[in-house]
Amino acid sequence: MKLHALTMLIVCLIFANNINANEYEFTPYVGYTYSDNLNGDISGEQLSISNDTNFGFSFAWQNGPNGQGMVLLNKVSHDYKSDLDNQTHSFDVIYAHFNGVAMFRQDKYITTVSLGAGGAYFDTDSSSKMFPSVTAAFGTRYEISDQFAFVTEIRGYASLTNKANDLFCQSSLCSAKLSNSAWLETSISAGITYKW
Repeated sequence: MKLHALTMLIVCLIFANNINANEYEFTPYVGYTYSDNLNGDISGEQLSISNDTNFGFSFAWQNGPNGQGMVLLNKVSHDYKSDLDNQTHSFDVIYAHFNGVAMFRQDKYITTVSLGAGGAYFDTDSSSKMFPSVTAAFGTRYEISDQFAFVTEIRGYASLTNKANDLFCQSSLCSAKLSNSAWLETSISAGITYKW
């Protein structure tokens, strides 16, 4: 998993190095993620997934006075209790997206709308897979100074998993199964932006 996250980071930095812009931003985020449910392999009933803290960062560049391009990485770890062994299991989801951001300015207060596409990397006890993913967000930012801004956002993720139900399986034993062909999550996050 660390290798995949490092690879995504290197790709983002290479991409960022080739951008022709006069203003850049880096924003670390922390927030809370609300998640879809899984199904039990034995009972077929829904297994509750913990709603957990997410961590991430974005690198953005100015694309005109009211728009930005952005690379966003976000990670969340979830727990669930399996009906197979009655044990708690965990899995990670790492999102990597390229985003376009529209900015609606009112002096130091800015409303943002963002759309993006990329991938979601699922890492479970049994397997790991990458799926195509899209994201949309609505946010606010308050410019504290010329270099710093406080940002908040609510962001939704939709990943096309095609009901990859071997993701939580070892041999023929599955601790859980995906319930839909799309994995949905919503996060509420806040961060501090540094501009240069």
